[in-house]
Amino acid sequence: MKPTKLILPSLLIFFALAAFFISKGNEEINTRIAEDNTTTVESEAAFEKMMDVLTHQRCINCHPSDDTPKQGEDSHPHNFGLVRGNLNAATNCNTCHQDTNNDWSGVPGAPDWSLAPHSMRWEGLSRIEIAQSMMDPKRNGGRTADDIMHHLTEHELVLWAWTPGIDASGNPRELPPVSKEEYIEAVKTWIDNGAVIPKQ
Repeated sequence: MKPTKLILPSLLIFFALAAFFISKGNEEINTRIAEDNTTTVESEAAFEKMMDVLTHQRCINCHPSDDTPKQGEDSHPHNFGLVRGNLNAATNCNTCHQDTNNDWSGVPGAPDWSLAPHSMRWEGLSRIEIAQSMMDPKRNGGRTADDIMHHLTEHELVLWAWTPGIDASGNPRELPPVSKEEYIEAVKTWIDNGAVIPKQ
């Protein structure tokens, strides 16, 4: 058989195979794009749910933009003129804030009660700016994404937000707008998907 007679069938087989593999490749690319889009939607939804909590006064009151801790649903300056860095033992956070809420006085309490470092000031920041600060090792105390996840979902002071007790008048403090279980799931989903901060 002459070589020229083999060329046409060979070309047909070649193009058929090429078309098949291109089709499979496009199918895989489309599947990957669909999965990426799903992941992005899940991540953004988780981000917003997490930020519904982190921008609530239960968190912001201890992440002030200045050196004055805030308190109450209206985030007013802390009573008694307390400020960060006061070395007087009488005005140390743990003098009044014990490991549990004090329902007799209305003073809230949880282990390691303290003001967030000044580098982690959130008051007045947008959700995106808070996330940028939270995930920046230069501002978060050198924490990794995994460290942040454990802090946000396991630390007793953070989780106190869902058991904030009563104020001095005996009124229950407002809870965050998301349940603790939903919040924890949102934090883990967001970080597991790369802790992607939405564009401004």
